[in-house]
Amino acid sequence: MKQYLDLCKYVLEKGTIKKDRTGTGTISTFGYQFRVNLNEGFPLLTTKKVFFKAVIGELLWFISGSTNIRPLVKQKIKIWNEWPYEKFKKSIDYNGETIDEFVEKINEDLEFANKYGDLGPVYGKQWRDFMGVDQLLDLEKGLKENPFSRRHIISAWNPKDIPDMALPPCHAFIQFYVSGDGKKLSCQLYQRSADLFLGVPFNIASYAALLIMLADVCGYAVGEFVHTFGDVHIYQNHLEQIKTQMQRIPRKLPMLKIKRHVNSIVDFKIEDFELVDYNPYPAIKGKVSV
Repeated sequence: MKQYLDLCKYVLEKGTIKKDRTGTGTISTFGYQFRVNLNEGFPLLTTKKVFFKAVIGELLWFISGSTNIRPLVKQKIKIWNEWPYEKFKKSIDYNGETIDEFVEKINEDLEFANKYGDLGPVYGKQWRDFMGVDQLLDLEKGLKENPFSRRHIISAWNPKDIPDMALPPCHAFIQFYVSGDGKKLSCQLYQRSADLFLGVPFNIASYAALLIMLADVCGYAVGEFVHTFGDVHIYQNHLEQIKTQMQRIPRKLPMLKIKRHVNSIVDFKIEDFELVDYNPYPAIKGKVSV
């Protein structure tokens, strides 16, 4: 996807070396925006293979309101495992278990998962219960009944709950927009912190998928996904991976097909989605900084 590679190039050229919370070190810049026309394809990177099942699985997990990794572990989706594992390592119950052994305990033992698998009031909690408000269902209702409102918003940033979160929301604020003719639905994401190699490819695909889902549920065609960044950075241990992608010529984007129409965003299941004509380059591995 050209927009993504342009952003990589911009960060490498304009960014500066900056220390970070994880101790890894980054090349960072502040403030950037790109736009994707979803009528041209589903924005899943082709310059490396992205695990599409994990994108949809995580998104449905957010939508469900869950904050425990066990539903993801059951689907072999690993993207949140490191944060509760680091917390577990500091507990009195830690006996040198590897992360794989920790994940297996989460999978097999519900009591253990309830104790050590929860991430605190992260995305799903805020989307579905922001101090008593179901933001997601309010958004759906507003898009159906009051399309031209300027208040089609979900915020994951809840200052009261930040101290209890394993990781404060990186993709923090979403706004939806219905075109003047009432036909197309667009979405803008504000991302306060953006891991360009590991996180951003997931975030692009996830919020584009959310837009497609809401458009289908609420009776709109798709418009644009607009991605706005605060601190956008490349970790120092991801530089070679980014440079490898920049040498690859983007291929034609796939299409995301919804196989079953549902009445509400909360009714979707993972088998309702089909990725068509996805032909990426091989995957590239990189270590997550916790």
